[in-house]
Amino acid sequence: MAHDKLLSPITVGDVELSNRVLMAPLTRARTPDSVPGALQAEYYAQRANSGLIISEATNISPTARGYVYTPGIWTDAQEAGWRQVVDAVHDANGKIALQLWHVGRISHEMVQPEGQAPVAPSALRAEGANCFVEFEDGSSGQHPTSTPRALELDEIPALIDDYRQAAKRSKRAGFDMVEVHAANAYLLQQFLATGSNQRTDRYGGSVVNRARLLLEVVDAVTAEMGEGRVGVRLSPFIEIFGLSDDEPQEMMRYIADELGRRKIAYLHINEPDWTGEGPQLSDDFRRDLRERFTGTLIYCGHYTAERAETLIENGLGDAAAFGRPYIANPDLVERFRRDAGLNEPNPDTFYGGGAEGYTDYLTLD
Repeated sequence: MAHDKLLSPITVGDVELSNRVLMAPLTRARTPDSVPGALQAEYYAQRANSGLIISEATNISPTARGYVYTPGIWTDAQEAGWRQVVDAVHDANGKIALQLWHVGRISHEMVQPEGQAPVAPSALRAEGANCFVEFEDGSSGQHPTSTPRALELDEIPALIDDYRQAAKRSKRAGFDMVEVHAANAYLLQQFLATGSNQRTDRYGGSVVNRARLLLEVVDAVTAEMGEGRVGVRLSPFIEIFGLSDDEPQEMMRYIADELGRRKIAYLHINEPDWTGEGPQLSDDFRRDLRERFTGTLIYCGHYTAERAETLIENGLGDAAAFGRPYIANPDLVERFRRDAGLNEPNPDTFYGGGAEGYTDYLTLD
């Protein structure tokens, strides 16, 4: 069998997976009312061959939004919609995690409740970044982000509780796991990075202080789900949406140590390479991370089956997440198993719309 290690089973925390081919979180912007439904249930069930589906990024509250047509998990209707998705995946013998998301400063007043400013660690605009809004004429499109306001110290407990409530709803909806999104220059990474966090209180300054919010969120989510059903996504060294960081290596080491001590199920390391010039993680970095974090290590970013197999064979990672290949290949695991060719995704249908470019890609059979 091709790719023996990649296609072998693995236990991640408290969850047994049939293979190590994970579906990466993919924003598809197909929930105009933020409530997933039958279309999303079909889409995810088609891809239940994945060892674990990690859902599209899902807003934990109305103020967490930066992109219209993305799903949420703060209302009863959203919870019920996700239950429909989870049931469809489970009926297809799959496993699924919900990714918990707050965009922070990657937003605009047009997306926020009552036109208020988005929140961030500091009142620093994400230079060069766009969010996705709906205009007064009903059309939608990209728009430069607003200047955020800095979260007040006494607002942070309520923010942490938003994550807790999202995890509680995720558990009620039947998700096998949840993933805390602390990557891609969104809110939690904004707190981690020196360039976006200029606070002088207990959430700013030192590595320990800048990591405090992420760890408090993880503790809150773990209290609801259990440590064996929680993962965290990180993107070290990334510089997108105006994000910069003077201490990425020190921060990663501290977070890996702390999350290892908490015995969460997995770390999901994103290596985005959208422009072909993304950060390249060294084997030394991966070995250091392996020594510090004893849970499952997942890597994501333009992986092929061959590259993922090598990563696992060399003991540098345990699984790989695939994004764009899963858009166009709902039967990706079977294609890897047969060493078959892959469909090419259509970028024109990545975001928005309906079934076209979403549930109509052909399988081998």
